[in-house]
Formats: sequence, C-alpha cells, structure tokens
Amino acid sequence: MSKLHASAAKEWDLVIRPKIGWLDLHLADLWRYRDLMAMFVWRDFVAQYKQTILGPLWHILQPLFTTLIFTVIFGKMAKLSTDGVPPLLFYLAGVTCWSYFADCVNRTSGTFIGNAAIFGKVYFPRLSVPLSNVISSMMKFAIQFALFLAFLIFYWMQGAPVQPTAAIALTPLLLRDTAIFSSSSSLECS
Repeated sequence: MSKLHASAAKEWDLVIRPKIGWLDLHLADLWRYRDLMAMFVWRDFVAQYKQTILGPLWHILQPLFTTLIFTVIFGKMAKLSTDGVPPLLFYLAGVTCWSYFADCVNRTSGTFIGNAAIFGKVYFPRLSVPLSNVISSMMKFAIQFALFLAFLIFYWMQGAPVQPTAAIALTPLLLRDTAIFSSSSSLECS
C-alpha cells in the first residue's frame, strides 16, 4: 500500500506552497496559464457590451460624447485655453488616458468578489484575473487611441498647430505605468 501511495504522490506536477514574501508573485505560473488568461480577456471584452444595442461601438461613442461635452463646457462656456491645440483634440487626449485608468481601477477592484466562485473550485494563479482585466481594458484603450490618432492626423492635415513628435513613442511606457498604478491601487483597496 505504501508503494502505491508513493507512486501516486510522484504523479503530481504542481505543488502549492505558501508565499514567502510580498514580491513572491509566481510569474512563471502566469506564463503557464496564459491560455486561461487569454480566455478571461476574451470573456471580459465580449461580455462588457454584449447585450447593448450598439455593442462595441460604445468604445468609440463614449469618448466622443465625453469629449464633446468637455469641449462645450470647458472650451465654449468656461473659455479655458488649450494653448493653440484644437479643443476637441485636447480633450480627447485627456479622456482617452483617463478612461483607461478609470476602467482599470473599476474593473480590477471588483475582481476577487466577482470571481469568488471560480477561485474556490480550481487552482490557477489568482493574479491572472486582475491582469486579464487590465489587458481587456488595454484593448479598449487601443480602439480609443486609434480614434485619437485619426483626429490627430485629420487636424494635422487641416494645418492645425499639432505636430506628432517622437514623444508619441513613449505611449507604451505611459500605458504600462498607468496599468501598474491603477491595478496596484485597486487591488490594494479590494
């Protein structure tokens, strides 16, 4: 009986151990479970506007409506200066970055409560769910950033005083820092 017990113990390929410190994140497990994380990303992205009339078109309409409201309130009524940048482009840039940050914070803060049933059933890296929220928010940001780039090119072609510079290459760093700050602050609060 002890030989059978010993051979059964050798068949296990995953041993769950307690964390040693704060930075013991088991990042290798995230890589091993990348297919599950991809499924979580797809689930979050598709389910977000699944039962709405306009569907994913909201990813474009929401920042446009917000930008138009900001343009009317801050540009026309309050007469705030945008230093020569077209007001629509100025406010769209801010709305695009802010909506990514807010979306990451809102979706990541409810991760553990919203997925409690999954966490209790089977082992997988718990960090994969908040990370999948950040990645699915990144897909939404990519759509909105493409909209911003389209407006930037339009205004640039019209002769507006906007010049795309090499600083636009720093966008991935801004995106990474925003993702880290928003997810860490929301995980700390959840």
